[in-house]
Amino acid sequence: MPNIKSAKKRVKVIAVKTARNKAANSALKTEIKKANAAIEAGAADKNEAVKAAIKKIDQAAAKGLLHKNTAARRKSALAKKANA
Repeated sequence: MPNIKSAKKRVKVIAVKTARNKAANSALKTEIKKANAAIEAGAADKNEAVKAAIKKIDQAAAKGLLHKNTAARRKSALAKKANA
């Protein structure tokens, strides 16, 4: 446990940021799973699901949760799977 005032504040700030990142990552994974499920089921709304997942991936990359190349790779994989 930190003794210095600024270190105590950092602990609080990091806890908030960790919670925010965790929620965003969870939402991202959920959206990708929904898109994959829609693609595999051949659902009528699979294009909308893929579009929503790609948007989430872009948002995660913009927030710094994903590296831009990782985001590009995941989007490419989704699109490839959707078009196959």
